[in-house]
Amino acid sequence: MKILVIGPSWVGDMMMSQSLYRTLKAEYPSAEIDVMAPAWCRPLLARMPEVNQALAMPLGHGALGLGERRRLGHALRSQGYQRAYVLPNSFKSALVPFFAKVPLRIGWRGEMRYGLLNDLRVLDKAAFPLMVQRYVALAYDKQRIHRAEDLPQPLLCPQLQVSAGEIAETTAAFNLTEQRPIIGFCPGAEFGPAKRWPHYHYATLAQALINQGYQIVLFGSAKDSEAGEQIRAALEENSRDFCLNLAGKTQLEQAVVLLASCQAVVSNDSGLMHIAAALNKPLIALYGPSSPDFTPPLSQQARVIRLIDGYHKIRKGDADQGYHQSLIDIQPQQVLDTLMPLLAASEE
Repeated sequence: MKILVIGPSWVGDMMMSQSLYRTLKAEYPSAEIDVMAPAWCRPLLARMPEVNQALAMPLGHGALGLGERRRLGHALRSQGYQRAYVLPNSFKSALVPFFAKVPLRIGWRGEMRYGLLNDLRVLDKAAFPLMVQRYVALAYDKQRIHRAEDLPQPLLCPQLQVSAGEIAETTAAFNLTEQRPIIGFCPGAEFGPAKRWPHYHYATLAQALINQGYQIVLFGSAKDSEAGEQIRAALEENSRDFCLNLAGKTQLEQAVVLLASCQAVVSNDSGLMHIAAALNKPLIALYGPSSPDFTPPLSQQARVIRLIDGYHKIRKGDADQGYHQSLIDIQPQQVLDTLMPLLAASEE
């Protein structure tokens, strides 16, 4: 069976979608799964053994591009796809499988996609509270699965593959010392500082870990580089050599490999958090106004720290430097106390 998946456009969502691919391979072992997604997703999809190939979606997020989607669909007609799964809820995301004339086109109703999808599911959000449950439910006949409790348990969580050789080569390329185990910090987050644990808390935690013999590596995009430098500046001067700011200095593929080299990871709610979870790293996930009730880290090795309930749609916090008070209130000692048992278990 040949399967086409129209994949998500965000790092975290792409990572959670692997649970669907793993489930499809478990249900249909001979299936060939191709995923159409933005080109930047390729380093992630290449590390998912269930995915046969990644197909680049050339249109940017939000672009309708009706003519281009028609062209893409026509080009795929010769591939013989028997079914398609459309994971985004937008109208435009269902166009390529429709133009490709894939016989069975499956997805949630979303933006009124009658006709574009011919196996249309109506989502009861209360019945499927987690995004990963909504993805996995699509793998099964809709008459079989009515709520999350109907899904086979446990769910197949995302699992990225990284080899020891890749880790050795990449850590050497970035001159990471072998004398100290690495703790990864992911201090960035989309939409500004409201979802970020304060840099001064990260610095306090980093100092404590450096004093215990670890080295810290800071991950993120170029826009997170300043936060990384703030963390380094707040360290004792003789400790800064053991804190490397790689925000904006790695490609996504390199970041994945370097996260795989970490003994543990401390992260805000971000795409890198979901990558760390899929690498099965001991993980402390720090949440403020965003909620882990919908997209938690999918790993038994993860621990979530959050001091408030519910979802708060906040782009900028009211506290100093735009931080949210609920994240300021998470103290470094609490994070350290949660992290140390995970580190001890991983080092046994």
